[in-house]
Amino acid sequence: MGHGGNVIQELTTDHREVEEIFGRFEALPPGSPERKDLCDQATIELVRHSVAEEAYLYPAVREHVAGGDALADKELEDHAEAEQIMKDLEGCRADDPELDRLMTRLMSEIRSHVTDEEQNLFPRLEAVCPPDALMELGDKVRRAKRMAPTRPHPSAPDTPPANKLLAPGAGLVDRLRDALSGRGKES
Repeated sequence: MGHGGNVIQELTTDHREVEEIFGRFEALPPGSPERKDLCDQATIELVRHSVAEEAYLYPAVREHVAGGDALADKELEDHAEAEQIMKDLEGCRADDPELDRLMTRLMSEIRSHVTDEEQNLFPRLEAVCPPDALMELGDKVRRAKRMAPTRPHPSAPDTPPANKLLAPGAGLVDRLRDALSGRGKES
């Protein structure tokens, strides 16, 4: 969850970790209880990652990259779609066929989003943003992920300043719920 390095290194490492969870999910047979655990782990990581991107990466893209508003808006649309899928997944049991359908859809959405960020957005930001600013953004992203919610909140604001004000409170409530339920603990 906190890896070090500049914002691009931090978020790219997150991408690899989520892909590893997806691979473990795909390797298990449908109905396996571990699939629901992996679904929850992926959701926790994706929500934290998205909150941090929305708070710091996309505002930096808007500020530094030519055409950044349109880029950031597209990424926010991707996040909204993924967040709704994750919200729908919350109600699924491990043996629910809907879990497999929704996870397949989520994996497709996230893989497409990651490809777009890594091949388009990240190189464009890196080309125009000073290295020290990228490092500072990496630190901010790491701090945001520590305080971020762990459950999808599709109706929550996704742009500053409201998202920066509300995310820590939602994160605290989510982490308490997770601790009480055991959600997100690897078996």
